[in-house]
Amino acid sequence: MTSPHDPIQWHGTTILSVRKGGKVVVAGDGQVSVGPTIMKGNARKVRPIGRGDVIAGFAGATADAMTLFERLEAKLEQYPGQLMRACVELAKDWRTDKYLRRLEAMMIVADAQTTLVLTGNGDVLEPEGGVIGIGSGGNYALSAARALADMDLTAEEIVRKAMKIAAEICVYTNNNLTVEILDAA
Repeated sequence: MTSPHDPIQWHGTTILSVRKGGKVVVAGDGQVSVGPTIMKGNARKVRPIGRGDVIAGFAGATADAMTLFERLEAKLEQYPGQLMRACVELAKDWRTDKYLRRLEAMMIVADAQTTLVLTGNGDVLEPEGGVIGIGSGGNYALSAARALADMDLTAEEIVRKAMKIAAEICVYTNNNLTVEILDAA
């Protein structure tokens, strides 16, 4: 019998962020899969947090991600307007806290100036070229977005097209998108 934490049994999602033309866009698909079964098709995995000036999207276990959203919001209250510092402090906690270490999720967070990926390994990574994808379909969406980035498309158009491509390739990704947009600096 396999554990529910076995990556063969549970699958994440697809979250993509693109920063272009004075906008930052974060999108996530709505599919929740457990093994080969689609449990839900319209989950909301991307949302504004803090005072609405940060967008966060998660891939991985939902309850774990909700815990991380709450922790990040607390860090943003502690360090207002300092997304990088709040994320570094969260990553430290995530890496060293016995309870948090067990959380299985990744996050993309973005504000007007910065886009970051957070992992349970203590990583706080800023993507090259303003484009990043995570989750089971993240590499498909990332590849498509990078190919589209030089075209005469807005950040939102790039995200929507790239997510459509990922949904056509990754069986754990659907076309039911949540898209959040912020004005970038």
